[in-house]
Amino acid sequence: MDAFSPTPPGWTETAVHALDFSCPRCRASATKAQRVWINRRAPVIGEDYRRKWQEFYQCECGQVWWSWSSDRPPSELANRVE
Repeated sequence: MDAFSPTPPGWTETAVHALDFSCPRCRASATKAQRVWINRRAPVIGEDYRRKWQEFYQCECGQVWWSWSSDRPPSELANRVE
């Protein structure tokens, strides 16, 4: 699977918009997704003039959902102290 493929995979057709960047059915995080596709061909310009993309996820529970890349929470790795 290529998350950056220019052609959307068929499984994205049934996606629902998740408002809190987790599976709307079981609340699993995006890191638990079985498949991922990022729609890089159609960026949207936000209020702050930054680009954002639709990110599609197929959860392990079977739900397909999408959210904006700008809604993704910060990585817990970014706050690690070594």
